[in-house]
Amino acid sequence: MKNRNAPAAPAATLAPYADADAFLAAVRAGYEPLSRQLKAIARHVEAQRDRLALDGIQETARQCEVQPSAVVRFAKHFGLAGYSEMQALFRAGAARQLAAEGGYQQRVRALAGAGSPAQIAHEVIGGSIASLQALQQGLPEGDFDAAVDLMAQAPALWLVASRRAFPVGAYLAYALQHTDKPVHWLHGLGHMQEGELRALAAGDVLVAVSFAPYASETLNVVESAAARGAKVLALTDSRLSPLAKRADAVLLAQDGATFGFRSLTSTLCLAQSLFLGLAWRMELAYGQSAPGQSAP
Repeated sequence: MKNRNAPAAPAATLAPYADADAFLAAVRAGYEPLSRQLKAIARHVEAQRDRLALDGIQETARQCEVQPSAVVRFAKHFGLAGYSEMQALFRAGAARQLAAEGGYQQRVRALAGAGSPAQIAHEVIGGSIASLQALQQGLPEGDFDAAVDLMAQAPALWLVASRRAFPVGAYLAYALQHTDKPVHWLHGLGHMQEGELRALAAGDVLVAVSFAPYASETLNVVESAAARGAKVLALTDSRLSPLAKRADAVLLAQDGATFGFRSLTSTLCLAQSLFLGLAWRMELAYGQSAPGQSAP
């Protein structure tokens, strides 16, 4: 006889995770023991959650530079039936936004046959707009405020940004010299950044900027700075990145790629916002610039 007081069995279609955030939390918790291939998939899933809702398994595997079977293995490793069940988690809550972005991309791709430079410009601009919208919607205010406070309390600020991230370091070096903070840009000229780090003291803050595949020179500076007792503020593309693991504060920017080239639009916007937040925090008088100086 059936026990009427027994709890009802869960529906067969019930996913093991309430939503994508719960799934990503499990991925972060179980990241370290993963194989190299599964780690690459984990970073892609964490950094490209909106894209994952639209891309098929073949495209996702191509982006991760693995076989589709590895993507299925990744989903099953975290208790899902396969790629489709994992993908379904990322469609909830973002369907309208993704449909709008996907429609725009399809319209631009439909024009690819004409192939004019102006159409290329429109697609690049469209990708940058989408990246900025994602940054605006996904920026945690508490994390940003904590990053500004970290910089404000630092005796000195240090910057490291190599390769694709180099322009972000250049902007921060320019903008931050408008504050009263000592600013040291480890730009790597003459490969002397390790020697320059001798002046770094415990309590200083290193702002490190890097994205997949993550510049080795940036990672080396982060390791050296942390060993000297400095605090690290990471601007990166994933909480699973090697920068995030050593950072005291992390801010994420995920710029879109157009024709295989990633922009820096949202990252530069985030960098400028950091400077303005720090300037506000230090109560700088912008309206009293010296003659001949322009506002940053």
